[in-house]
Amino acid sequence: MLSHPEQLERLRRACPEAEKAAVLAGDPCFDRMLAARPYRERFRRALGLRRGQRLIVVNSTWNPEGLFGSGGGQDVLPSLLPRLAAELPADDYRLAAVLHPNIWYGHGPGQIRVWLDRARRSGLTLIDPVHAWRQALLAADIVLGDFGAVTYYAAALGCPVLLAAAGEERLDPEAPLAAFVRDTPRLDPQGPLREQFEELLARHRPLAGPAEFTTSAPGASAELLRRHFYTLMDLAEPVAPALLEPLPLPPYDPPLRTHPLDVRARVRGLDVVIERSAGHPYDADGEAHRAVHEDTRDPGDLETADVIWRDGPPDDPRMGGPASWTAEMLHRHPHCSLAAYVSGPDRCTVRARGHGVFQLSAGPAADADPAVYASALHAWLAHSGEVPPGGATLRVHVAGGMHPVVCTR
Repeated sequence: MLSHPEQLERLRRACPEAEKAAVLAGDPCFDRMLAARPYRERFRRALGLRRGQRLIVVNSTWNPEGLFGSGGGQDVLPSLLPRLAAELPADDYRLAAVLHPNIWYGHGPGQIRVWLDRARRSGLTLIDPVHAWRQALLAADIVLGDFGAVTYYAAALGCPVLLAAAGEERLDPEAPLAAFVRDTPRLDPQGPLREQFEELLARHRPLAGPAEFTTSAPGASAELLRRHFYTLMDLAEPVAPALLEPLPLPPYDPPLRTHPLDVRARVRGLDVVIERSAGHPYDADGEAHRAVHEDTRDPGDLETADVIWRDGPPDDPRMGGPASWTAEMLHRHPHCSLAAYVSGPDRCTVRARGHGVFQLSAGPAADADPAVYASALHAWLAHSGEVPPGGATLRVHVAGGMHPVVCTR
């Protein structure tokens, strides 16, 4: 089964005896992605992406020269993952990893999760390598990959791609994949990452090759395959159209960041600019504070936290309710100034030391992580001192947008 006449030409040169057995049948995998394109925003929401966030999908094929490689001297991933978490603002970028199924089978799921533990605590999502990788590609803003088929599919969809591992020696130099590897921008693993991604997005023009050579019959693979199968069986085809199963909507899987976050805030009136990351450069702008999830791996992180937060339903009997939990946090951790109980995708209950309990809720145009709202209130109180009796509406600036957040008692 071949997806393009170009493959037939190379097969003819490499093994003329096989030509008669070759069948041009399109690409059902790519056809399913093409059909699911209108649902991109649903796939993004399934990953918990917020307005203004960019999704970077890290993709690796399954041999030593791939991005998830052998761990040798040319393997950039071990040093790249912590830098991605540190250099990319947590609310501007999301990270997800699509690893070839043979990587999972070869090393075992437990070992993969151990190797990627810190990255996962910093917000990396591991994508189901069988059932959800296509949806992740459709949701992606950037694919950071190698010479594997998934990266090529991303380029065929028009997604901006950076190569972090080329593996040119493994490729037929006459294959379209080899031309793609030669033409695609390369990641400079030593250079600033954020600037490279922003430049890629600004200069991106879809490559013609991947879209042309992935399939010569877009949208027609089901029809071609069924016709061939019924011909082999010497049976008449059914009258009904041949159709592929649509890509399912993955379960809702927002990130759970339990690695401490460094927060920079700039306050001017009711406007609060926030940037959170796993590590800021020393010359970053704004007043600094530290925000830590209660489920951090190191309990010592809580002793130095200015803001502590957790996520959960407001009626969780184990927590005793948001008011009780926030009081417990401030009592248990004297250094902490504000505790936030995130009870929904757009709201949280906060207790600020010396100020009491507040409800923070997103206005109609807001769409950011409520833990950001808590950090914004902490910075605003440190700068302004007091919430008026009638409450206040903060204008929280994050991920390139402004998010009105109503603060009431």
